[in-house]
Amino acid sequence: MELQLDQLRALNAAITEGTFEAAARSLRITPSAVSQRIKALEDAAGRVLLQRTKPVRATESGLAVLRLARQIDLLTGDTARELGDADHPVDLPIRLPIAVNADSLETWVMPALRDAPPGVCFEIHREDEEHTTALLRDGTVMAAITATAKPVQGCKVDKLGAMRYRPMASPAFASTWFADGPTAKAYAAAPVVLFDRKDDLQDRHLRRRTRQPIDPPRHYVPSSTAYGTAVRLGLGWGMLPDLQTADDPSTSLVPIDGDSYIDVPLYWQQWKLHSPALSAVAEAIAEAAAAALR
Repeated sequence: MELQLDQLRALNAAITEGTFEAAARSLRITPSAVSQRIKALEDAAGRVLLQRTKPVRATESGLAVLRLARQIDLLTGDTARELGDADHPVDLPIRLPIAVNADSLETWVMPALRDAPPGVCFEIHREDEEHTTALLRDGTVMAAITATAKPVQGCKVDKLGAMRYRPMASPAFASTWFADGPTAKAYAAAPVVLFDRKDDLQDRHLRRRTRQPIDPPRHYVPSSTAYGTAVRLGLGWGMLPDLQTADDPSTSLVPIDGDSYIDVPLYWQQWKLHSPALSAVAEAIAEAAAAALR
């Protein structure tokens, strides 16, 4: 296949921006030119790469070409900076899409990203740590914080540490629903707060403690900060990370199950590319994790 750089950039822009019109604005060309370049790329690949929906979506073949397009875009930006004149630095930003779980994003990740090299622009995808590898696999992101130790094909993995979670509740909630302790009967009746329907942490704790199927009343609060607020206000009990509760006043939250906890191991997975920008971000993430995680 003869794949042209301008065609790959058009594919990347169309999927990133969602429409040919938005892609044209980002590339400073016409929508017709975007369409022509993508059509030429599809002819070269011998298959359809895009579903012409709103927003446009990559086909399975398109995802493979998208990964290549984003890898080339990253390496091109690195090379342009390396060859640039020190007195006239390259203004072209390097776009780094990464996937991060909500609790890490709310606690220790943002200070790490602050130390990224100048000119790096992040597109952060918030996703449960059990599911971030799917975004790596389809080329949506170049790196991810994940709970999966097995590397995605074409990626390398480094262990970061673990976040420790404990079942917590407000004092009033604990005295109302767990007056006789953390029994199976109490867990079955007490409302619980979950982040979203992918959040399995509370159910893991229930299975471990009760050894029986339990389906308590559930609240879904898809924000790390609002989740903690919901638990503090007494909507239900929930698994909160020590990083969010370490400085909490003792009157705001109490553990409902003694010293019970669950450690969630976290890993950094990224594409196998020699990219100074991506390596610098990985180093900053590793340093922050070493200071924050267990």
